[in-house]
Amino acid sequence: QVQLVESGGGLVQAGGSLRLSCAASGRTFSSYAMGWFRQTPGKEREFVAAITRTGGTRSYADSVKGRFTISRDNAKNTVYLQMNSLKSEDTAVYYCAARPSGGATPTLPGSYDYWGQGTQVTVSS
Repeated sequence: QVQLVESGGGLVQAGGSLRLSCAASGRTFSSYAMGWFRQTPGKEREFVAAITRTGGTRSYADSVKGRFTISRDNAKNTVYLQMNSLKSEDTAVYYCAARPSGGATPTLPGSYDYWGQGTQVTVSS
């Protein structure tokens, strides 16, 4: 069992940056693959980025490639999402997720077992 708590969301102008953090409880964080997803009202949750347990493999949605960077610090039980060059279409609630099988970076929400409560990101144009 792992609990996830996101932070770092807020209101930012288009072209600006934000860094999201997701702090995990438990001693097994370093064995989990971690992902970031986002969701807007009336739409399905969509994949943003994921990282394997060691950080050796990272995956990104095409819509954020080159602008977002996922990283992790296993000593701090934390995963990050650095978001640069933000656009209005990035506005959403952002969720972090954990997957016990840490060697892959799946893009489907159903592949992850644990979820945080979400943090709102609003990009004004």
